[in-house]
Amino acid sequence: MAATSGYDCRGSVFRHVGSERLMDANAALTSLWSMAGGAPDALDMLHMTDLARPLPSVFPVDVIAAASIAAQALAAAQLWRERTGRRQRVEVSGRRALAMFRSERYLRVDGRSPAELRSPITGYFRAGDERWIQLHANFPHHLAGILRVLQCDGERASVARAIARWQAGELDRRLADAGLCAALVRTPDEWRAHPQAAAIASLPLFEIIRIGDAPPEPIGRGVAARRPLSGVRMLDLSRVIAAPVAGRTFAQHGAQVLAVGAAHLPNLLPLVIDNGRGKRSAQLDLRAPRERDLLLDLVRDADVFLQAYRPGALAAFGLSPEALCALRPGLVQVTLSAYGHLGPWARRRGFDSLVQSATGIAWQEGQAAGLAQPGRLPCQALDHATGFLAAFGAMMALRRREREGGSWLVRVSLAQTGRWLQSLGLVQNGLAAPELGDDEVAPWLQTVDSPFGLVRAVAPVERMSLTPPRFDTPPVPLGTHAPAWLDASER
Repeated sequence: MAATSGYDCRGSVFRHVGSERLMDANAALTSLWSMAGGAPDALDMLHMTDLARPLPSVFPVDVIAAASIAAQALAAAQLWRERTGRRQRVEVSGRRALAMFRSERYLRVDGRSPAELRSPITGYFRAGDERWIQLHANFPHHLAGILRVLQCDGERASVARAIARWQAGELDRRLADAGLCAALVRTPDEWRAHPQAAAIASLPLFEIIRIGDAPPEPIGRGVAARRPLSGVRMLDLSRVIAAPVAGRTFAQHGAQVLAVGAAHLPNLLPLVIDNGRGKRSAQLDLRAPRERDLLLDLVRDADVFLQAYRPGALAAFGLSPEALCALRPGLVQVTLSAYGHLGPWARRRGFDSLVQSATGIAWQEGQAAGLAQPGRLPCQALDHATGFLAAFGAMMALRRREREGGSWLVRVSLAQTGRWLQSLGLVQNGLAAPELGDDEVAPWLQTVDSPFGLVRAVAPVERMSLTPPRFDTPPVPLGTHAPAWLDASER
């Protein structure tokens, strides 16, 4: 493996003193851009507006929303500038960024909200020691596993009675050992003392690391640069929100994004629709050698390989970062995990809300609101921010590949994004902030006909004067397409 290099946010402009609001979105963007090695003069292309109205929360969700979306938009504009020599104006509205951070809430199909995403037993329960534990059971096999451990039926009241017989920490460990999804609700101090928090404390917010040698490659394979990512091919092996947001972001800037799932893996239809805009969709079962070989064929002609399996999970199929960059020198790989790639929880399953519970965010929101139980952020902020950071890192890695050559690895995690949010300080009287009303959001929605029906969803946030982001294709059912790349002439 080649020597590595990365960008580190430790000790940057972030400070944490009392409950002051210590960083605004412009400062956060500047820090992100510097971490990734962006050209300083590129910051002049971007202007952020409407930053004074956050969502109700004691955490500055508005800062990470505006900054993470602006970072990827600026990266796209910089790639366009380097491909064409043309600068453009980029504008990001902080208020629209908040709407995108809960885009699944505003999704409509034929005028109706899609089916409920949550299982009735996803949520908080009080254990026998009066501590709270959160369950996440939105996938059927996770629900079945939890009920096996609890030895009860799926009624919420039955689950509550079963959990009341457990110590919360013991149940948390038992469920994690079984590969299930839960989190003991910790205070911020308890999380800081935890070995996993200590492990990721040594990590930057995101990493862009050279992991192999390869000659420089032009962005887009010589395809005419009609848009920032024209000609770029991305394989998207992900589900739910965070990593699919990264793939959707590449699609809105002109990349060819092929989402690859498998029929045996569960998914959530509303998220398939919201995050599938602009993508094609194929299915391959990596357990079958022939289908795994088809994936490897796709990798040979890919530029970016995006995945959100637990660290090490793909290595069992011969798809480790080292193996993939040996197969396709110059590949940019993006890995997204729940708790980071180091530490005792590196392989622990997790979702946004579970990371909020484990790291003290849910406890702090509940305390601020005077609730009898934990609270939660007003949106899946860790998911969305991590997804946009992943897209940002991948674009900057493509830029590095063009200039320096090499194969690259981008690493992000929900827990590292959570630490970023917590590092920004607290918002005084933040829970009194104005909500986003339907009338305010309505102008930011777009409608497209699709195989699912008439889909209405949040449009891309950034306004770009020369390459306005857009989705060229509607969302499609899983497995609609063959596992193959399109030629430039077919797009």
